[in-house]
Amino acid sequence: MVALSLKICVRHCNVVKTMQFEPSTAVYDACRVIRERVPEAQTGQASDYGLFLSDEDPRKGIWLEAGRTLDYYMLRNGDILEYKKKQRPQKIRMLDGSVKTVMVDDSKTVGELLVTICSRIGITNYEEYSLIQETVEEKKEEGTGTLKKDRTLLRDERKMEKLKAKLHTDDDLNWLDHSRTFREQGVDENETLLLRRKFFYSDQNVDSRDPVQLNLLYVQARDDILNGSHPVSFEKACEFGGFQAQIQFGPHVEHKHKPGFLDLKEFLPKEYIKQRGAEKRIFQEHKNCGEMSEIEAKVKYVKLARSLRTYGVSFFLVKEKMKGKNKLVPRLLGITKDSVMRVDEKTKEVLQEWPLTTVKRWAASPKSFTLDFGEYQESYYSVQTTEGEQISQLIAGYIDIILKKKQSKDRFGLEGDEESTMLEESVSPKKSTILQQQFNRTGKVEHGSVALPAVMRSGSSGPETFNIGSMPSPQQQVLVGQMHRGHMPPLTSAQQALMGTINTSMHAVQQAQDDLSELDSLPPLGQDMASRVWVQNKVDESKHEIHSQVDAITAGTASVVNLTAGDPADTDYTAVGCAITTISSNLTEMSKGVKLLAALMDDEVGSGEDLLRAARTLAGAVSDLLKAVQPTSGEPRQTVLTAAGSIGQASGDLLRQIGENETDERFQDVLMSLAKAVANAAAMLVLKAKNVAQVAEDTVLQNRVIAAATQCALSTSQLVACAKVVSPTISSPVCQEQLIEAGKLVDRSVENCVRACQAATDDSELLKQVSAAASVVSQALHDLLQHVRQFASRGEPIGRYDQATDTIMCVTESIFSSMGDAGEMVRQARVLAQATSDLVNAMRSDAEAEIDMENSKKLLAAAKLLADSTARMVEAAKGAAANPENEDQQQRLREAAEGLRVATNAAAQNAIKKKIVNRLEVAAKQAAAAATQTIAASQNAAVSNKNPAAQQQLVQSCKAVADHIPQLVQGVRGSQAQAEDLSAQLALIISSQNFLQPGSKMVSSAKAAVPTVSDQAAAMQLSQCAKNLATSLAELRTASQKAHEACGPMEIDSALSTVQTLKNELQDAKMAAVESQLKPLPGETLEKCAQDLGSTSKAVGSSMAQLLTCAAQGNEHYTGVAARETAQALKTLAQAARGVAASTSDPAAAHAMLDSARDVMEGSAMLIQEAKQALIAPGDAESQQRLAQVAKAVSHSLNNCVNCLPGQKDVDVALKSIGESSKKLLVDSLPPSTKPFQEAQSELNQAAADLNQSAGEVVHATRGQSGELAAASGKFSDDFDEFLDAGIEMAGQAQTKEDQIQVIGNLKNISMASSKLLLAAKSLSVDPGAPNAKNLLAAAARAVTESINQLITLCTQQAPGQKECDNALRELETVKGMLDNPNEPVSDLSYFDCIESVMENSKVLGESMAGISQNAKTGDLPAFGECVGVASKALCGLTEAAAQAAYLVGISDPNSQAGHQGLVDPIQFARANQAIQMACQNLVDPGSSPSQQCVLKGARTGLCGVSEAAYE
Repeated sequence: MVALSLKICVRHCNVVKTMQFEPSTAVYDACRVIRERVPEAQTGQASDYGLFLSDEDPRKGIWLEAGRTLDYYMLRNGDILEYKKKQRPQKIRMLDGSVKTVMVDDSKTVGELLVTICSRIGITNYEEYSLIQETVEEKKEEGTGTLKKDRTLLRDERKMEKLKAKLHTDDDLNWLDHSRTFREQGVDENETLLLRRKFFYSDQNVDSRDPVQLNLLYVQARDDILNGSHPVSFEKACEFGGFQAQIQFGPHVEHKHKPGFLDLKEFLPKEYIKQRGAEKRIFQEHKNCGEMSEIEAKVKYVKLARSLRTYGVSFFLVKEKMKGKNKLVPRLLGITKDSVMRVDEKTKEVLQEWPLTTVKRWAASPKSFTLDFGEYQESYYSVQTTEGEQISQLIAGYIDIILKKKQSKDRFGLEGDEESTMLEESVSPKKSTILQQQFNRTGKVEHGSVALPAVMRSGSSGPETFNIGSMPSPQQQVLVGQMHRGHMPPLTSAQQALMGTINTSMHAVQQAQDDLSELDSLPPLGQDMASRVWVQNKVDESKHEIHSQVDAITAGTASVVNLTAGDPADTDYTAVGCAITTISSNLTEMSKGVKLLAALMDDEVGSGEDLLRAARTLAGAVSDLLKAVQPTSGEPRQTVLTAAGSIGQASGDLLRQIGENETDERFQDVLMSLAKAVANAAAMLVLKAKNVAQVAEDTVLQNRVIAAATQCALSTSQLVACAKVVSPTISSPVCQEQLIEAGKLVDRSVENCVRACQAATDDSELLKQVSAAASVVSQALHDLLQHVRQFASRGEPIGRYDQATDTIMCVTESIFSSMGDAGEMVRQARVLAQATSDLVNAMRSDAEAEIDMENSKKLLAAAKLLADSTARMVEAAKGAAANPENEDQQQRLREAAEGLRVATNAAAQNAIKKKIVNRLEVAAKQAAAAATQTIAASQNAAVSNKNPAAQQQLVQSCKAVADHIPQLVQGVRGSQAQAEDLSAQLALIISSQNFLQPGSKMVSSAKAAVPTVSDQAAAMQLSQCAKNLATSLAELRTASQKAHEACGPMEIDSALSTVQTLKNELQDAKMAAVESQLKPLPGETLEKCAQDLGSTSKAVGSSMAQLLTCAAQGNEHYTGVAARETAQALKTLAQAARGVAASTSDPAAAHAMLDSARDVMEGSAMLIQEAKQALIAPGDAESQQRLAQVAKAVSHSLNNCVNCLPGQKDVDVALKSIGESSKKLLVDSLPPSTKPFQEAQSELNQAAADLNQSAGEVVHATRGQSGELAAASGKFSDDFDEFLDAGIEMAGQAQTKEDQIQVIGNLKNISMASSKLLLAAKSLSVDPGAPNAKNLLAAAARAVTESINQLITLCTQQAPGQKECDNALRELETVKGMLDNPNEPVSDLSYFDCIESVMENSKVLGESMAGISQNAKTGDLPAFGECVGVASKALCGLTEAAAQAAYLVGISDPNSQAGHQGLVDPIQFARANQAIQMACQNLVDPGSSPSQQCVLKGARTGLCGVSEAAYE
C-alpha cells in the first residue's frame, strides 16, 4: 500500500513536519507516532491532543476521531493536519449575571459538553439545560422571529411583530443544537454563552437542598414575571415583590424600608408600576416574611411561581387557519412536559390541550409544523411557522427525558400500578398457574336495615305449614391470626427496599449465629518467644477489631432507634437500611474475630466457650431488633426499644468477656441516672403541658399541645433507650454522636412543646410553670451531654499543665504588644504570676506523689527554675511599667519574658509530650476502627457494585490497609503498655505514618466506588465510612507529626533495641529447634517464608547501603531513617528465617538458618552502633574504615543466610562444578582425539541436545518448588560436564591450531552463559517478584542456546543442512515454554503489532516450508539450510508474538487484576545498569574512546533524573 505523505503542524509552536503514514493507520497511532518523532509535540498529556483537519470556513473544520483510520477521511498527499490541544476555555454566563470559565473539549458535541459544564457548576440534571448564543454573526432582519417576513403584507407583519414583542415568546432564543459542536455552530472562544433551563421536567424537586439550581430557577422565574411572560394579578405581583425584597434586602426594617426605597421597575411588571400603593403593598408582603432566610424566600418564590398557569410552558407565536374560513390568525403554541396546547394570544387562556402521550408523530418544514394525534383526533393540526425545527426539538427533548426517567425506575404490577397486588393460585395437581391481578379499591359505607318484610311464596307442591319461634341469642366469635398479606396496604418503594435489606441482614445474622457454634481450629503452636508474641499480637488485633465492630453495632442500633422514632411517612428508610447494613456487616465480621479469639483464649478454662456464648447472645438480640423494625411487623414501639436495650446489654457482656470494657460501671451508672433525670424532667413538663391543654379553648391548639407533649415524652424515652444501648461503647465517637443526636431530638421536642403552649393560652402562671419545667429538662440534658463530652478528657494533670502553659505563652506575647501601656502591663504581669503559680504548685504536687526520687528531684528543680524566672519577669515588668520610655527596661522585659517561655517549655515538656502521645494513641485507635468499618462496608457493597474495575481497585486498597492495621494496633498497645518507652512511642509514630498512604488511597477508592453501588443502603454505608476514615486520617496525620516533633530524633536507639530483640527471639527459636519444639506459625509455609527471606534480603542490603552513605556524610536525620528502615527489614527477615527453620524437615538446615540469621542480627547491631559513632565524628577515617568492615561482614552473613535456603546450596554446588569443569579449557594444548569424526560429532550433538533441554528444565523449575530447582541444577551440571568432554573431544579433531582455539573459545562462552543461567535462576527463585528477573532468566537461557548453536555450527561446517536443522530444533525448544503460561510480557509490541507479526511470520513460514520441501527434493543443500534457518526464525517470531498477544488478551479481561505503576521503571534501571557496566569495561581498555565517558555520564544523569522524579 502506498504511503500517505502529510504535513503535520504542531500548532502551539507553529512547527511543520512532513511525515509518512500508512493509510490504514489509526488516528490514535498517528498521534502516538507524532509525539515520538516530533520533540515539539511532547508536551502535556497525550490524551489532551488530537489531529484537526482545518478548512477555510472555520465551521467546516473537523477533529479526526481516534478510532478511525486516516483513509476514512479521504486525505491526500500534502494535506495539512494540525496537532493541537483539544481543550479550550469557554465562558458561561448564568441568569444572575455571574460568569464562569470552563475548559471544554472542542471535539465533543454540545450535548456531551453540557455534562461537563453542569457538573462544574453543581447541576445534576444536565439534560434539562441548554446554551443560548446571545450574539449572532448575521444581523437579523427587522421583524424576523417565528414567522418569516412577507414584504407584501407589511401591515399584517407589523401587527405580528408588535404582538411577539409583547408576548416574549421563546422562538427568538438562539438555542444551540445538542448534536453539533461549538465550532460547527460558529461559537468563538471569546464568546460568552448563556446557560438556561430549556426543559421544565424535574424542577418540582428543586428546593433548599440544591441551592445552585434553586437560584437559577428563581432568577429565570423572576425575569419571566417582570417582562410579562407569566401574566399575574396585582396581588400576586406584590406577593412576588415581597419575596424578592426579602431575598435582596433581608428581613424587613421599618425605619429603612419605606416608600421611595424601591425601584419598582425591578420588582413589578410594567403594567403595575404606576398603580397606587404598590410599593406599600410590597413592603407589607416583605414584612410578612419575618426572619425568613434567603434560601427559604427563594423556595417560597419558586413554589408560588409554579402555581401560575403559564409556568413551565415554552410559547411559540404561530398562525393557524380560522375555523370555517380561509384565513390565518395568530395563536400561541405551548409545549410543556405533559402536553401540547393552543393558547389565546391575548389572555393566555388554554383553548385546547393534547397530552404528549397522544402525539403519534410530528413533522417540521421550513414554513410549517404539523402534529398527528393518530386515533385521538380525526385530522392533523398544522400551523404556519418558521420555527418548526425548534418546536420539534423541544417535543423530542421532553420525550427523551420521560423515557430516560422511566427506564431508571422499577415497575410494579401491571401497567405500572404500584398499588395493585399479585395473587398466585395453583390449580389442581397440573402444572398450570393462574396469575390474577387484584386492586385495592375503597367504597362508601351504606346504611340500611336488614329487617326487611318477608315474602311468602307458594311451593311447587301446594301450601305448606310453617313454624313460629324465636331467634337464638347472639353469639360472638373472635378469630386471632395473621392478616393475608395480599390484602394489606401496599408498601412504598422505600419500605420494600428496607424489607430487602432486613431480609438479607437476617440471613447474614443467622449465618453468623451458625458460625459461632464452634471454635476455630488452630495448628499446634510452639512456646518460643516469636510464637508467644504472635499469639499476643493476634489477641490484641482480634480484641481491637471486635471492639470497633461492637462500637459500630451499638451506634447502628442507636441510629435505628433515632430514625424510626417519628411518623412512618417521614422516616428516612434509606438511612435506616444503612444502619441495619452496618449492624449486619459488622456482626458477620465480628463472628470471625470472635472465633479466632476464642480459639486463642481456649487455654483458659471455659473462656472460649463463654466468649462464643456472649457473641451468640448479641447476634440473637440483633435478630430480635431486625424483626421488630420490619415495616410489616406491626410491633409496638416498646418492642423496638427493648430489643435495642438487649443489644446494649449483650454488647457490654461481650466487651467484658474480652477485657475491653473501657468505661467503668460507675460512669455507666452516672450516665443512665442522668438520662433518667432527663426523662423525669420531661414527664414533669408533660404534666404542665397537660394543664395548658385543659384550659385551651381552641380545639386545634389543644390537639397541637397534646401532640407536642406526646412527642416530648417519646423522645425522652428514646434518649433513655439510646443511652442504654451506647453506654458500654461510649468511648467511640460514633456512639457519642448518636447519643448527642438523641439529645438534640429531645431539645427540639421541648422547644416545640413550649411554643405550642404559648400559642394555646395567655395564662402567665401556666406558661411560667411550663417554662420552668422546660428549663429543668434543658439543664438535665446539658448535664448528660457534658458528662459524655468529658469522658475523653479525664487526664487532669495533663490538663492543668496544658492550660497553665498556654496561658503563660499567650500572656508573654500580650506583654510584648503592650509596651508603653503601664496599666495593661501590670495587669498582664498579675495574670502571668497566677498562671506560673498554678504550674509550680501542680509540679510540686506531682513531685510529692512521684515514687522515683530522681524524677521528683527533676520536677522540683524545674519548679524552682520556673519560680525564679517568674520573679525576674515580674520585676522587669514593674520596671518597664514605671519607665515606659526606657529602652533598657523594655529589653530587660523582653529577655525575662523569653527566659520564662524557655523555663515553661522545659518544665512542662514531659506533660505536654504525654498529652501529645495520648492524642496520637486515640487518633490511631480511631483510625484503625474507621478502617475496619470501611473494609466491612466495602465487602458488603461488593455484591451490588456494578463497576468491576472500581470494586477491584477498592478490594486491593482494602487488602493494603488490612496489612497495616495490625502494626497500628500493636503500636497503640505497646505505647499504652510502656508509656515511658521511647521505642514503643517511635513504633506507634512509624506505624501511624505508614498507615496514612494506604488509608488515603482506600478513601479515594471508596468514594470512587460509591456512585456505582446500586444498593442505596450499602452505598450510604460506604460513603459514611469513607468520610469517617478521611476525618480520622486527618487527625492521625496531625497527631503523628506533632508526636514526632515532641519525641525528637530517636530512630537509631530504637533500631538498636529492635535488632537486639530480634536476636533474642532467634536465640530462643534456636533453643526450641534443638528440643524439636519449633513450630511454624499459622499461614507459614516453606515456599512463602523462603520467598519472603529472599526478597527481604535485598531490602536489607539496600537500606544498609543507605545507612552507610548517610552515616559517612554525617546526616543524622537520614541516618535515623535508614536505621529505622533497616530494623523493619530485619524484622521481616528474622520472621522469614524462623519460618523456614520451622517448616523444613532437616534439623541441620534449620539450625544453620537460625545461626546465620542470628549472625546477621549481630552484625547489623554492630553496624548501627558504628553508624551512631560515625555521626559523632563525620570525618574520622578510622571510624569510616570500621564502618566499612562491619558492613562487609554483614553482607557476608546475609549471603550465608540466603544460601541456607532450600535448593540454594545445590545451585551453588552446580556453579562450583561448572567452574571446576571449565578449568579443563585452560591447558595450552589438547591431546588429539582417538575417536572417529562421525562418532565425536554424534556425541557432541547428543550432549548439546541434553544440555539445552536441561537449561529449559532449570527455567521451568524456578516456577516450582525449591526441590525442583535443586534437581534441575544438578542435572544441568552433569549434562554440562558431558557436553564439555564431548566438546574437548571435538576440539581434538581440529586439523589446525586456529580451529582448535575457536572451539575452545566457544566452549568458554558456553561455560560463562551456563553460569549466568544458574545465577539468574538462583536470583529468581530467591525473589520471584524482583523486577525484570524473569526476562533476565529467559535471556540467559537463550544465550546458552545461541552459544551451543555457534559451537555446533563451527564443528559441522562440512555437513551442509545438518547444522541448520540442529540449530532450529534447539531454538524451537527454547521458545516452546513461552506458551505454557503467558502471564508475563514477552516484548513491547501492542496487540495489533502482534497480529501483524503473526501474519507476516506465517507468510514467511509458509514460503520457507515450501522451500524446504522443494530443496530437499532437488538436493540443493545450501538453499535447504537457508530455508530451515528462515523457517526457524519465523516460527520463533510467531511464537513470541502469539505469547505476547495472549498476555495482552489476559490483562484486558475484566477479572484480571490490574498492575500498578511503581515509582520508577525497573527496565530503565536495568538498561542504565547494563550501559554503565559496558562503559566501565570499555574504559578499562587503554584504547577506549572518550565517547565512553559520555555514555557513562549520560546513564548516571538519567538515573539521577528518575530518582529525583520518584522522590517528588
